[in-house]
Amino acid sequence: MDFHSLIAMAKANGASDLHLEPGLPAAMRVRGTLRASGAPLPGKLLMDTAQELIGPANWNEFLVRRSYDLSRNLHGVRCRINILQTSRGVGFAIRLLIGFQATLEKLNLHPDLKKLITHTTGLIIISGSTGSGKSSTLAALLQEINLIETRHIVTIESPIEYVFKPHRAYIRQREVGRDTPSFEQALIDAMREDPDVLMVGEMRDPETMRLTLNAAETGHLVLATAHSATAAEALQRVASAFPSESQNSVCAQLADVLVAVVCQRLQYRADLKIQVPECEILMPSHSVKSHIRRGDFFKMMSAMETGASEGMWTYPRYRTWLETRKNWHMPGERVEEETAAELPMMEDALPARPSVTATPTKILSIPNPAPAASPGAVKSSSGRLEIEPEDGGLEAIISKLKDKP
Repeated sequence: MDFHSLIAMAKANGASDLHLEPGLPAAMRVRGTLRASGAPLPGKLLMDTAQELIGPANWNEFLVRRSYDLSRNLHGVRCRINILQTSRGVGFAIRLLIGFQATLEKLNLHPDLKKLITHTTGLIIISGSTGSGKSSTLAALLQEINLIETRHIVTIESPIEYVFKPHRAYIRQREVGRDTPSFEQALIDAMREDPDVLMVGEMRDPETMRLTLNAAETGHLVLATAHSATAAEALQRVASAFPSESQNSVCAQLADVLVAVVCQRLQYRADLKIQVPECEILMPSHSVKSHIRRGDFFKMMSAMETGASEGMWTYPRYRTWLETRKNWHMPGERVEEETAAELPMMEDALPARPSVTATPTKILSIPNPAPAASPGAVKSSSGRLEIEPEDGGLEAIISKLKDKP
């Protein structure tokens, strides 16, 4: 079975993740459970696939770091791929992303989360463990803005997971390693790009955290993710990432800019046969801000337990709401997309801007590779030039333009 067929098999089984390792059968995570299937995979198949996906220009980077992140549209589904060196050879950890424009309703999240995006400045942190759906929730919040607000959104991701189609908002997506060298550089650049909303895919290091806090402090709404098991732990991790002598000022800054912390985990509902997000939501009440400034993160839980009237949710309270919920969005349901007549797109007011649409990228089959089709520029029925995404990045776009007569 080639790489393309493995992706197709994972998609057909409704898998959220696919793991490939030399000498072991492919393993799929379906509804939270890992299942192995098929014959052991040959190392040469995975090595050839890795070289094809990474490409010659970036292969040396993989050899140095022994890992590489990228995203691709494969077999009609967008995949976030981590290629890694293991004791057996080159392996893959692949996340298969949902194939629709995520919204809070489609993810079965509480409608109160819509209140967060009414803010025009400040910091929203989406936290949770790996695989808890943080990226989907982040995408849903951005999509809610996209559907109702004429704001300029800049996303900084590694890699890009959800490709947004602009509706009311003007959206720019930048991928670290392809469109910008680092999160830090992209955040510095963003301050000169007139954004209303910034999305930081992950706050990985103190410098990224510092620039993220500064952006939230200087009149932007910033959405970012962090790894943590609780909302209080997410804030503590941000503060503790800095040297001890600067933690007091960081805590004060964090208290001033915080809009909310949403910590989530996925729970499998046997009655519905789907996984649903279960959330803990921390809001910056006066007591919470006071705790943050003093670094008393252990006191957050008591503030959340008594803060229901201020929009806070604990896991038990949120679970009670889930048990009483009647209307569920089921994966695979067809939901009417907004049409241009129902929802005027922002480019109608900006005639010079081309619209950007996502087209699945063809990936070479292994072991018999064939050249991948390159996306090009097509003319829409409205006469507007539509430029499709180019996986080769800026250099590929420039080269293609030079070749055109």
